[in-house]
Amino acid sequence: MKIVLLGPPGAGKGTQAKSISNRYSIPHISTGDIFRKNISEATPLGIEAKGYMDKGLLVPDEVTINMVKDRLTWEDCKNGYLLDGFPRTVAQAEALETFLDSRDENIDTALLIDVPMEFILERMTGRRVCGSCGASYHVKFNPTKVEGICDVCGSEVVQRKDDREDTVRERLDVYERQTQPLIDFYKEKNLLSTVDGTKAINEVFNDICELFGRVD
Repeated sequence: MKIVLLGPPGAGKGTQAKSISNRYSIPHISTGDIFRKNISEATPLGIEAKGYMDKGLLVPDEVTINMVKDRLTWEDCKNGYLLDGFPRTVAQAEALETFLDSRDENIDTALLIDVPMEFILERMTGRRVCGSCGASYHVKFNPTKVEGICDVCGSEVVQRKDDREDTVRERLDVYERQTQPLIDFYKEKNLLSTVDGTKAINEVFNDICELFGRVD
């Protein structure tokens, strides 16, 4: 089973990716992990990517695509994989399609964890974390017993910069601009599957299993 995972920041993709990987015995392939591995091992592609990053430049599509293509040739991918964070653009999706065609393979589905933007905004801006022990809370869904005070250690809980409304809105705007064409790309190819990401974590995973078929 070859899956492309789509969804906005805060949709719970990471949690569902781990569950899918475990249930269906396929590797969870994150572009972030691929970059870190190539850079830490100083592979030719890693050295090339680091050169751009050290200059504060975006890594070109070609380098990213080649890293992913290399990863998909590993032995653990022979029975499938879940791609998380790639493709991010239609150009990357087309490059992936061309590569898979050359191997007489194809993506089985692009799985979209669909969550309305306002729901994501509430979920992310409401998050709080303890500055001392790292315990996590949410002002609505998992509040502290005493407002602003960590239940575990009694220290102040704070909102991270990444969870501030202006930052979250900017990330969501970028996601929508980049990803909507990608959603349309897979929809036109009848490869798009959608689950409701506003449900509880276990309910979302159950819906995914219903789409893919259950494995004992």
